[in-house]
Amino acid sequence: MPQLFESRPEDEGLPGPQRKLAITVVMTGTTMAVLDASIVNVALPTIASTMAVDAARVIWVTNAYQLANAILLVALAALGDKIGYSRIYRSGLLVFTLASLACALAPGFTALVVARMVQGFGASAMMSIGPALYRRIFPGRLLGAALGLSALTVAASAAAGPMIGGLILGMSSWPWLFAINLPLGVVAILMGRRHLPPDDCRPGPFDIGGAVLSAIAMGCFVIAIDGLSKHYDPWLLGFLWTASLGAGAAFLRWQAFAQAPLLPLGLFSSRRFAMAAATSLCSFVGQGLAFVSLPFLFQGDYGYSPLGSGLLFTPWPLTVMVAAPMAGRLADRMSPRLLSTIGLGVFLLGLSSLAGLGAEATVPDILWRVSVCGLGFGFFQSPNNRELLGNVPRSLSGAASGVLASARIFGQSIGAAVAAMVLASAAGHASPVKAAVPVARIDVSLWIACGAVAGAFLVSALRTRDAPEIR
Repeated sequence: MPQLFESRPEDEGLPGPQRKLAITVVMTGTTMAVLDASIVNVALPTIASTMAVDAARVIWVTNAYQLANAILLVALAALGDKIGYSRIYRSGLLVFTLASLACALAPGFTALVVARMVQGFGASAMMSIGPALYRRIFPGRLLGAALGLSALTVAASAAAGPMIGGLILGMSSWPWLFAINLPLGVVAILMGRRHLPPDDCRPGPFDIGGAVLSAIAMGCFVIAIDGLSKHYDPWLLGFLWTASLGAGAAFLRWQAFAQAPLLPLGLFSSRRFAMAAATSLCSFVGQGLAFVSLPFLFQGDYGYSPLGSGLLFTPWPLTVMVAAPMAGRLADRMSPRLLSTIGLGVFLLGLSSLAGLGAEATVPDILWRVSVCGLGFGFFQSPNNRELLGNVPRSLSGAASGVLASARIFGQSIGAAVAAMVLASAAGHASPVKAAVPVARIDVSLWIACGAVAGAFLVSALRTRDAPEIR
């Protein structure tokens, strides 16, 4: 960790001592955005009861946040190239903090959902720009270690979300889930004005048409994926898929001819960049499948309580927290491609061992398998992110950051939807609300996850070795 803040004469980015304050701002924003994606889930039954809404409606407290987060990722990342990454990040912090206050004070359910959507827009600004800011704060020689710190922050926040949510609900009411963001947000906003790196803007026209098309494509995609598992009416699903695919195709064509494209397609002319993006997408599909399937395995077949299931899952994010910074540091000294491939191999081993769990599995049997998954994913993520960001010019860091965030959102959404469809078909009703799902079907879901990660492993193993990074 200390080497992240040591300066050398040839270093780009901020001087060593200033990096500490800048990265504190970025980590605070990331922590709030990730926490709010999970911390609210434990309060959904309480919110439904307090506001007198049913379970089908209350889920929009979560969906609104996720949808808003997804639809602006590419647009905000590109806007950062135009007006500055720090400016976008500070704006995201401000919007997120004000929306958190609106959530805490929401007089009714509709107001809460609207405030959650606005909060998702703020989170999108932070999550889409975050990786680009790491590249502006740290020199290239430390980019892997810095991205390892980012992965640690995300993993720790995701792991702590349900626990913190439960503690707050045990001591107070659900509005405090949002109110806790206020002091953190205010401090981060004030620090951000002074300590984030100065903006290096590239003035020029903004691709409004591309922004609209990307928002339609991503928004309809996320809703359609969710609708597959919840069995929306066929006509609605058909409309959503048509709108998503049509807008996506129109977006790609628009980008090919736009004067200042939102997402320069030339990024993908770098084979190393394109393969890193594909590898990230496939790995997050596998992760999404596992995250939805494992609670049903632990609670349904093995009979653990929700709390026990959560504890069995805890080694995954904990090992990511250990492995990601270590892998990031190694990626600054040796091939990120090799490290990513090794990590995916370990991740695949862990998932395969989970899919092959017997009916009499003990707690140690489960824990070591879950730990191997976290170890492999943590060892893959930081080097792969470094590979992706290190193979585009610095002037396009914002666009690359948007691709990285989009791969995560798309991958997790696809994985969660596929898992939910498998489990729902096994249970024989619209959605797998209960844990009464045959374990064989959970195995199917986990083996599909293995297939996705095996695809990522093959793509990673095929990457070129001799092309230098773009500085």
